[in-house]
Order: sequence, then C-alpha cells, then structure tokens
Amino acid sequence: MIARLLLLAALALAAAGPARAAGDADRGEKLYEGCQDCHSLDKNEIGPRHRGVFGRKAGSLPDFAYSDGLKNANFVWDEQTLDRWLTNPQAFVPGARMFYHLDAAQDRADVIAYLKERAR
Repeated sequence: MIARLLLLAALALAAAGPARAAGDADRGEKLYEGCQDCHSLDKNEIGPRHRGVFGRKAGSLPDFAYSDGLKNANFVWDEQTLDRWLTNPQAFVPGARMFYHLDAAQDRADVIAYLKERAR
C-alpha cells in the first residue's frame, strides 16, 4: 500500500512538469559579466545588444547581422525560450553562432531574471 502511494505521488509530480527555479536578478547581473565578452546591454558587438531582449522577437534587430537560423526564427524571447537558448543555443536554433551556454538551471534562471527585470 505504501509503495503504491509513493508511486502515485511520484507520477503526480512527474505529470506536473519540471519546476522552474526562481531567478535572482542580483546574482544574474554578476553572471552576466561572462556574457560581456560578446554582448553589451546597449550596443551590438560580436552578439546583439541585450537591452530589451525580453519580449523581443528573435533575430529582429535591424542593425545586427544574425545567423540565418535566428533571422528565420519565429519566437519571442521569454523565460522558456531564453532557458532553452542558454542551455544549448545550437540545439535550439541550428546554425546559431553562439557557443556559450550555462549548464546550471539556477544560473540560467538568474541571468533570465536579470534580463527581464534590469535590461528593459
């Protein structure tokens, strides 16, 4: 009986989907320093500027030369798309030129919180 209840509880948790970590924008700002080798908040560099990235259509800045994959992408940057991108850019958008990724879910959540709250 106990084993059955534990199994049901595990199935219910799995059905609920993965829990999203709450992001810490202060920590995200510190982690964002690693992004600054290629990105800036306010000017295009090797990568496009990030000011206003949250809520922007992917590949849509008119003054940046995106990869074909991003130019043809049909999504908006939000928590889910940024998380997928920061996990593995090339898997999310084949042909993407970005190689940098964040392995830890909490690191991704923190950078996303920073971009959402502070990089408007």
